[in-house]
Amino acid sequence: MAFISVNNNESIESALRRFKRKVISEEIIKDLKKHAHFIPPGQKAKLKSVNARKRNRKRFRTQRPMGGGTGSGPGRPPMGQNR
Repeated sequence: MAFISVNNNESIESALRRFKRKVISEEIIKDLKKHAHFIPPGQKAKLKSVNARKRNRKRFRTQRPMGGGTGSGPGRPPMGQNR
């Protein structure tokens, strides 16, 4: 639970801003959403593997070299030498 103490000279708006920052840093909302509904163990395992596949796909997508965008791949001759 996030607690803050409001100072004497502090406005309600700044205290609320500090409270919101503290809630975000302690990940209270994230945890609340995670426990909002029950997920059966089999469904949880399936979701975990799907998320792992997505992570791996993103990781390998960034590691592949990007093409130049000219359309000349490894099997095509350079432009101007079409014989």
